[in-house]
Amino acid sequence: MPPLRLTIPLAAVAVAAVAAGAWFLTRTTTLRPASYAYEPTSALYTPIDTRTKDAAPLTTAEIFKDPAIGGLQRGATEELTDCDEALSGVEATGCTQALRGTYTSPQVTGEFVIFNLADARAADALVAAMRTSGFVRQATPFDATRSRAQARALGHFVTVTWVGATQQGGNTPDLIPPLVALDSLGHTLQSRVISAT
Repeated sequence: MPPLRLTIPLAAVAVAAVAAGAWFLTRTTTLRPASYAYEPTSALYTPIDTRTKDAAPLTTAEIFKDPAIGGLQRGATEELTDCDEALSGVEATGCTQALRGTYTSPQVTGEFVIFNLADARAADALVAAMRTSGFVRQATPFDATRSRAQARALGHFVTVTWVGATQQGGNTPDLIPPLVALDSLGHTLQSRVISAT
C-alpha cells in the first residue's frame, strides 16, 4: 500500500487531469441545432453579390432596430471584426464583420447573426459548410438539442437565425414562429438591393 503522502498528490494530479480533459472537450465541442435549413443566394440579390458593389459596412442600428420581435425581447447586440469569434468549426473566408443579437422569452431563446463576406460565392460556401463542418457559437445559452436554425446567403451576406427552448427538459415549445420572426431581420438587406439597383 503506497504511503498516504504519495497517494494524496497522485489523487490531486488525477483530478486535475480529468478537469483539464473535460475543459478541453467542452471548449472544442461545436453545439449544433437539431434541425438546420439553408439557402444559397438568389438572383434578387445580384445587385449586392459582391462587397465591391455594396461597400458600406453594416451597423447594429441598421439590423437590430426594434427592442422586441415575435414575442422575443432583444438582449445584447454586438459587432465583431473577427468573424471567427462568432463561429466554431468553420471559417468565413474574407469576412470583415459579424453582427450578432440575442433574443429571449420565457419559452424560447435565440440569436441572429449576419456575416459580411467578399462575394456571393463565399456566402454560398459558408451556408453549405455549416451543414456539416461547424456552426455559429451560442451567444446566450439555450437547449441546442431542441433547437432549429435557418441560414441564408443574401448576396455577399449570410444570415443565421438559431432558436431553441430556453429551459432544459420539459415540453419543446413551437420554434417555427420565433424562427420566422428573427429570420425577418434579414429583410433589412432589401433596402441595400434597392439602393444598388
